[in-house]
Amino acid sequence: MFETISVATDARGVATLTLDRAEKHNAMSAQMISELTQVAAQLGADDTVRVVVLTGKGKSFCAGGDLGWMQDQMAADPETRFTEARKLAEMLQALNTMPRPLIGAIQGNTFGGGVGLAAVCDVAVGVNGLKMGLTETRLGLIPATIGPYVIARMGEARARRVFMSARMFDAAEAVELGLLARTAPSDGLADAVEAEVAPYLICAPGAVASAKELVRTLGPCIDDAVIDQTIRALVNQWETEEAHEGIDAFFDKRKPDWVANS
Repeated sequence: MFETISVATDARGVATLTLDRAEKHNAMSAQMISELTQVAAQLGADDTVRVVVLTGKGKSFCAGGDLGWMQDQMAADPETRFTEARKLAEMLQALNTMPRPLIGAIQGNTFGGGVGLAAVCDVAVGVNGLKMGLTETRLGLIPATIGPYVIARMGEARARRVFMSARMFDAAEAVELGLLARTAPSDGLADAVEAEVAPYLICAPGAVASAKELVRTLGPCIDDAVIDQTIRALVNQWETEEAHEGIDAFFDKRKPDWVANS
């Protein structure tokens, strides 16, 4: 049914949702964005599903947005750019509002939009040794549509430490920043995730869903107006000379001019 993701549900109702583009470090293509939106709706509507575990196949959890997809946005007209940015924003909100606990099993490096995927998880556990980073500004872009979720997770003060600089940070700092709840060795990740999953299996599913909805309404507001603001910010940045230079430099395997001239 899906080509870029896979889903398997065990007898307990624990669904494992796996990003399945290992050869591309699970970078989010237009197809993956669409499939994640679809599966969030399906899992959220399935009363047999008690918990969803989000993970990735291969060495990386998610390298962010697929560069080919981003290059397509550089060549697109403004209306198409806005439509594609909205699809990305709606996917994140679909996962964020899914009425099932979402547990992140962050098994590898996580950059750009992948940090957004980790941030929409109710709990994220990462392997020791992974690297994370909001790397968009290296390409002349900004972490726009993921921004509300990242800032809700970190808080503004901690987000400012890494939101604009594209600085890489390790798993321990990700815990300090609030992106990860805790870390585990690679051979202990499954047990650490199971420790987060198990408590939900003795809770009333409807109460869990209602509690999740309540905590979202009590936290930072991420409504249609906020989402539209982030879409406009991303589209506006896509139209800048910096974005074109950053994407072109990546594909040309050269330094962008702001690095080459520094």
